[in-house]
Parts: sequence; structure tokens; C-alpha cells
Amino acid sequence: MRAVVLEEFGAPLVLKEIERPVAGPGQVLVRIEASGVNPLDLKISAGQAAHARRTLPAVLGLDLAGVVEQVGDGVTGFTPGDEVYGMTGGVGDLQGSLAQYAAVDARLLAPKPRSLDMRAAAALPLVTITAWEGLVDRAQVHTGQKVLMHGGAGGIGHVGIQIALARGAEVFGTGAPHSLKVIEEFGATAIDRTAETPQEYVERLTGGEGFDIVYDTVGGPVLDASFASVRTYTGHVLSALGWGTHSIAPLSFRGATYSGVFTLAPMLTGRGREHHGEILREITALVDSGRLRPLLDPRRFGLSDVAEAHAAVAGGTATGKIVVSVDH
Repeated sequence: MRAVVLEEFGAPLVLKEIERPVAGPGQVLVRIEASGVNPLDLKISAGQAAHARRTLPAVLGLDLAGVVEQVGDGVTGFTPGDEVYGMTGGVGDLQGSLAQYAAVDARLLAPKPRSLDMRAAAALPLVTITAWEGLVDRAQVHTGQKVLMHGGAGGIGHVGIQIALARGAEVFGTGAPHSLKVIEEFGATAIDRTAETPQEYVERLTGGEGFDIVYDTVGGPVLDASFASVRTYTGHVLSALGWGTHSIAPLSFRGATYSGVFTLAPMLTGRGREHHGEILREITALVDSGRLRPLLDPRRFGLSDVAEAHAAVAGGTATGKIVVSVDH
């Protein structure tokens, strides 16, 4: 089969023929139709993502959408011809989705939303799982709460807005001036992060009480701002990018709580993989009921264009998720 291979960190990716895998016990062989591109792919390629534990040579790509080709021993719930999607590889020793086929753990898969094509479905797994693990699993978002999504127009941000709204919360999203329209289009109240300080928008929007849930999808000083923006006692700060050194004093003085979200853990450890499949089944239901949709960049890339797809992500020119179509 054809696949895009990283042979050396920092080196160009290579499109080449490699051996087509077969489905082992507990696995499904997927004929990949589309592969979502994530910023993590670029960090792995550059050798800047030790936490992803990627061994070389490697096929990158975390997200896929495709068709079940073969079912391994012990797998129930999937049959050849099923359309599926999932976050299934690209880290550790798991083959990624920039290839024509992948043998993946069936627990990581879910039926693809019927209302989406393959490209749109491939845009969803990583960002929706990350948003769900924070908002639902950690913070138990519910009706009556005020949720602040930092980076509201970003990958995790725009789906997090929709998940929180679907569960009855009132949602706010921060962003640069050019992204405010997108945040509003997804149903949140947009906050221009260049025009107000956290103290100012906390006072204006919550009467100084703070937000019930604050989700940092940006990292760095945004996490510090999150600690200063959360409600006293009952507030919950979430971060998918809790790198660096931060003072937790502002959070402690509020008596609030913090949770880190590390979405790669089930793929790296083998523990909890079935929950990723469960989350994606919930996402499929939200999508097919009209309550969640992906933001997709309109440009089309194939396996021979992966360098250009990565450059679009690196250069910040994407107007939504970049997806690579896989031809056969």
C-alpha cells in the first residue's frame, strides 16, 4: 500500500510503498478515505513531541475516516463495509492514518456520522474526544453553567462550544478579532481577547463571580488567565495544553479545581480505549441530530500533498481543519 513515512525527525516526509497490514485479534482493517491533520503531527515530525513516544520509521496521522475491510478475531460490532471513524494511531508504535490502510484497535472506532462525508468525519475525532473528556468526563458540564472556551474558534474550541451548548450550558469563547464571527456562528458569546483583560470580561459577563468551567485550549499565559477567571469554590479549570510552569495560587485562593486532559493516554498505554469509541458514538449522535458540525478548511490535499497540508497548519492559514484525502 502507499503511505507517507517519517524516516527521520526533521526530515521531509516520504511517500512510498509499504506492506499492507492485516487485522489481528481485536483489530479492524480500515480502508482509509481521509486523514485529519493536527498540530501534533507537525510537532512529532520535527522531533518536538516526546510525550507522543513516536518510534521511527513511522506513518503519522491520528484521525481517520474510512471503510471496514476486514475484521479480526474477537471483534464484534463491526462488519466489512461499515463506515467508521476514530483517533487510532500516529503515536507510540501505532501506525497512523496517512496511508491507504491501517489495522486498528476496534475499541477506538465508532460508526461514522451518516450526515458527514469522509473528509468532514476525519476532522472530528481528536478534537471532539479532547473536548468531551474535559467538559463531560472531568467537569460534568450541565444546564445553568457558564462555560468559557479559550480559543473558541480553534479545533477543540469550536466543538467544545457545541458540546457544552448541547448539554445546556451558556457558552463564551475568546479569540482574536478575526475569529469572533466564527465563535458567534457556533452559538457562543465571543470575547475579543485583545480588547479586554480577564478581569474585565469576568466582571462584565459574570458579575465578578467567575465562570463555572474554563477550558484552556491555547496554553501558556492563557492557563494563568484561566486560574484567575474561574468561579470561587465550585469552578473547574481544564487544560489540554498544561505545559510549562504555572502558579496555582490564584486557583487555590478560589478553592477551585483543575484537570489536565491528555487524550493520547489510551493509545499509548492501552488502557481505556473503549471509552474513546464510546465518546465518538455520542459525537455521532450529536452530529446526526444537527447539534454539532466540524469547521473544515475547503482546500483539498492528497497523500502526495502532505507537506503542503502540514505547511498550511504551520503557517496559520487554515480556516478550519485540514484534511488529507486518501485515494486508492
